[in-house]
Amino acid sequence: MPPSFVHRITKYDPADRDEHGHYTGAEEAVSDHGPVEAAYLAAIAAFAEASGIERLEIREPAVTGFVFVHFGVEPSDAGHGLGDLFPPDLAGYHDGAEVSLPVALELIRVMLRDQGAWCRLEAGDVFTVHVGWDQYVYVGSDRLCVDAAARTRELGLFPNPMATSLYAAELEEPDVTEAADEGFWARVRTALASQKAVLLEEGYVRNAARFHRLTPQNLDAVRTGLNPRALLTVWPDLNPDVRAVFATLPEDGSTEFVWETQDGTIRHAVVDDTEYQELATLVVDSRAACALPVYLDERHPLLCAALPDNDGVLRARW
Repeated sequence: MPPSFVHRITKYDPADRDEHGHYTGAEEAVSDHGPVEAAYLAAIAAFAEASGIERLEIREPAVTGFVFVHFGVEPSDAGHGLGDLFPPDLAGYHDGAEVSLPVALELIRVMLRDQGAWCRLEAGDVFTVHVGWDQYVYVGSDRLCVDAAARTRELGLFPNPMATSLYAAELEEPDVTEAADEGFWARVRTALASQKAVLLEEGYVRNAARFHRLTPQNLDAVRTGLNPRALLTVWPDLNPDVRAVFATLPEDGSTEFVWETQDGTIRHAVVDDTEYQELATLVVDSRAACALPVYLDERHPLLCAALPDNDGVLRARW
């Protein structure tokens, strides 16, 4: 169950709203990277302290990508704003990862600045923080947090009680319900026995993936290095006839092109029909390639499942 008491924290004075609740004042819908932003973080810290929260869990982490809705109007950062918090491979930024309150506040700063990363921050059914469009932040707690709300007003912000957060996790059946358990890996081995190699797409956060060319020899090593709660999608192997792959590209629209470089690195890019010539130059020396659909209703992989936790329970909400 979500927290019982939710406040929408904003810098927008309720006196500057019209009869429909639309804000008509002069505040801009971006962070000032200064005192107002600091006030947001101090207010959230006050609610966390009032709720007895020192650590938060990252849920549904995402980065800016082909299908990601960019929250806000500021340009996104090439490192998604996470460069000072996580290593370049984003190790530690995954669904279910726990972070300290100071790190959580820095993640909120990244989201307020629209730098490209987004996630929900939760402590079970006790406490939640959701950053939405236009500098609207929803803080939920299992406590009233009267003093925290007063502190928020002292900071010059407006804590409005709400029935629920507009960015609460959807509780309907997720799209992916199969766990990548031993049965899943047995099916992968069966596919390898007949096809010699398959392509594994590892969705380690939303809108970001790594590709692995699986063989019977490297399967166990690749499996050991997968990100916790990753979404695993198995595709047929890359085609060594790269020219033939190009012949299958759609005349219009977008596709995800995956190729293996001469040193064995698997790279990928989402391209449209205006970029094929540039792509051909980029992959001219590639060993093998494939084109994958980017639209969900056109994607028909061999297998698809999400990694469960160590206790075997599937908690990732893909």
